[in-house]
Amino acid sequence: MAAPVVAVVGGGQLARMMAPAAVALGVHLRVLVEATDSSAAQVVPDSPVGAASDDVAIRSLVEGADVLTFEHEHVPNALLLDLRGHGIPVHPGPEALVHAQDKIVMRRRLTELGLPCPRWAEIPDAASLDHFLVEVGGTAVVKTSRGGYDGKGVRVVHSVEDVADWFEAALDGPALLAEEKVAFSRELAVLVARSPSGEIRTWPVVESIQEDGVCSVVVAPAPDLHPAVEEQARQVATAVAEGLGVTGVLAVELFEVPGAGGGEGSVVVNELAMRPHNSGHWTIDGSVTSQFEQHLRSVLDLPLGDTSARARWTVMANVLGSTRSELTDALAEVSLADPSVKVHLYGKGVRPGRKLGHATATGDDLTDVRRRAEAAAAIIQGETSTVPDSTVTDTEGEDS
Repeated sequence: MAAPVVAVVGGGQLARMMAPAAVALGVHLRVLVEATDSSAAQVVPDSPVGAASDDVAIRSLVEGADVLTFEHEHVPNALLLDLRGHGIPVHPGPEALVHAQDKIVMRRRLTELGLPCPRWAEIPDAASLDHFLVEVGGTAVVKTSRGGYDGKGVRVVHSVEDVADWFEAALDGPALLAEEKVAFSRELAVLVARSPSGEIRTWPVVESIQEDGVCSVVVAPAPDLHPAVEEQARQVATAVAEGLGVTGVLAVELFEVPGAGGGEGSVVVNELAMRPHNSGHWTIDGSVTSQFEQHLRSVLDLPLGDTSARARWTVMANVLGSTRSELTDALAEVSLADPSVKVHLYGKGVRPGRKLGHATATGDDLTDVRRRAEAAAAIIQGETSTVPDSTVTDTEGEDS
């Protein structure tokens, strides 16, 4: 029996976590990795080495493949258009992917679609930024239009001097985008999967908790979320997927903005990712269908799986750096402390602040579930060997 072949560009942890889902579905995964010791190369037998910008490497990757997809957005669009012109299905397609590659293109299109965005402007020079700062009250968020992630390429600015070096670099680099600094109460995220046939499914709306611009903890579902805000978040995510023609898994990161006079509030679109995303890692252990299985189903145009949660609460805590030289040394300690916590390690070398893995806990008491997930991540990070007593229950957390 000939298994369908899914070619993936990018050898990081996202491609690595596609592997178990591919095995379960009987799909042959072929991953273009950056090096022989890349995260995905350690677990995917068919993992040729090459750069995402290498025309020859990409063309070799898709030879005999049923579809080409990605674990990051940094692939030349001209090459993708050419491949599709030669009969290679590309999901998400280049017309959609450009909105995840270029934040100015994304803002322009979302505004055209009437979706909620912060006030924004393309900033070609210092005078433009000066004008925008006056317009938004003196504080703005300036981003490089291409290449930023995990807090990189993003600065909160109060004057032109705060990004003077970027203006100098912009002569040869990406354009700059300025956005108003949204007075949000918290960050939310919605994962949505869309197949080429147009079938769409969303997962529960989650809360994403950041640490120095990097996702630290994800709580599913988002606690105390007003039903009207939840519905708006789902509608916005679905409108983005349909309006941009996304195929595969899409992550829509949102700001929740409080309502006037204690009303239910609303959401504003922050960022997009057209691939599995950190905010969806909880789905591996907490959802009937994980984002990784769903992405494979989507790009192969198979019927999409059930996205229901398996437990009342699921919390995913990232492992961000470690004092340990070998993370696997922590596995016994984590298992002894809490055998129900699920640990996922990415096979990466230890570096301060680097995403090295995550721990996931599930259960009926939110306070306890979060404590367990964060305690497991802390053990792997080498921060503590003591797990607090799990018998203490916070009533407010339980009812959240």
